[in-house]
Amino acid sequence: MPQPAIHPVILCGGNGTRLWPLSRKSYPKQFARLMGEESLFQSTLRRVAAQDYALPMIVTGAPVRFIVAEQLAAIQMAAQDVLIEPAGRNTAPAVLAAALRLAKRDANALMLVLPSDHMIPDAEAFRQAVEAAMPRALAGDLVTFGIAPTRAETGYGWLELAAGGKANGDQPQALARFIEKPDLARAKQMLADGNFLWNAGIFLFTAKAILAAYRTHAPQMLDYVQDAVVKAQKAAGFTTLAEDPWSKVEDVSIDYAIMERAGNLAVMPYSGGWSDLGGWNAVWQESGPDGAGNVTSDRATAIDCHDTLLRSETGGVELVGIGLDDFVVVAMNDAVLVARKSDSQRVKEAVTILQAQATKQARDFTGDVRPWGRFDSLKRGKRYQVKQIVVNPGASLSLQSHRHRAEHWIVVEGTARVTVGGRVRRVRENGAVYIPQGAQHRLENPGKQPLVLIEVQTGGYLEEDDIVRYSDVYERV
Repeated sequence: MPQPAIHPVILCGGNGTRLWPLSRKSYPKQFARLMGEESLFQSTLRRVAAQDYALPMIVTGAPVRFIVAEQLAAIQMAAQDVLIEPAGRNTAPAVLAAALRLAKRDANALMLVLPSDHMIPDAEAFRQAVEAAMPRALAGDLVTFGIAPTRAETGYGWLELAAGGKANGDQPQALARFIEKPDLARAKQMLADGNFLWNAGIFLFTAKAILAAYRTHAPQMLDYVQDAVVKAQKAAGFTTLAEDPWSKVEDVSIDYAIMERAGNLAVMPYSGGWSDLGGWNAVWQESGPDGAGNVTSDRATAIDCHDTLLRSETGGVELVGIGLDDFVVVAMNDAVLVARKSDSQRVKEAVTILQAQATKQARDFTGDVRPWGRFDSLKRGKRYQVKQIVVNPGASLSLQSHRHRAEHWIVVEGTARVTVGGRVRRVRENGAVYIPQGAQHRLENPGKQPLVLIEVQTGGYLEEDDIVRYSDVYERV
């Protein structure tokens, strides 16, 4: 009998504020290249791109949906569905929405629920653990994955095995209970006891089994989410859940809503490498410090430093640390973090303060990803802004106008097709275009190479919401 397909469900929400300034709400950590040349999201996609695995279902938010699409395309992968949450409501509603979508096709579909921002270097070992957990999941159990602890970690939830359980077992074990993030003394005790695992937030179950658990433990949530799924709208390759019923859904984790209350639980121990990269200290640890305990990126130099992380994330910015001990320094073009490595969990506190001060860097970068490409703000004054715009081959911006600004475009690479008013013309390298304030205009790249241009905006208001769209291939009108 053939093995049933495993349907990965990748949860792609979250803000990753503990990894500021590299991770921000507009471009959170799962999309950043924290470890290597690919993002954590892309590494997660590759981990489940294997025989007997269906195309993944991705659950994410509207602000980052085009980043999801861009990163899928960059590694030439596809998704069976991209569900868009109208607002973040934690993991319980997200998993439920995915289960309802899958159950419409197959109530016995086997769901592997994965966060998109974890690092698991040995993909084959992880898939072997999933395979070992399959019989229990197919029998109707809710299987969670527990990580063999290597230290008295206070930043994770823990799992206590039932009496006689084996924390190093190669088969699912009986689970006694979930434990919230402990204090240090409790964490040390659990590490010494050897009967506890870290809670990885990874689950395996059938759609039928998890829906039964929601009917028992969260029936009101089931009603609202089912309504949001039934009334979902599909556009531009995304399935957007209905906003009104979704707004009534409780903001709660699947651990609290379901797992801590269910009786048909099991835990699959996993002793391979794993990290949720929940802070800069974890990034330092997983990056392989040198003999002096230092981790440095390109354009970063450590002189007489120890146990220190130095990262320069912007071309042209050289970072030099001298005589530093137990420090994290992350330099970007618009923000710099300097902190004791032992205090790196307090970065979230700093982001909260910046948000209260309405500091733009708290949540946004100077650039942004769009469905047609990306832009970066190079310079900004009181009544002007200079941007670099990159338009992907074959892509097109919306037909639009601006109430408060005029624009000057200079093509520096490629050829543009430009519409201004009723006139359409091609503009080649070194050519320039003026877009008067209020004029309808569109920019297209008809070529096979990226189109790069410099845009100079002038006017009294230069924010991104000064766009009136008339037509758009990405259905953003």
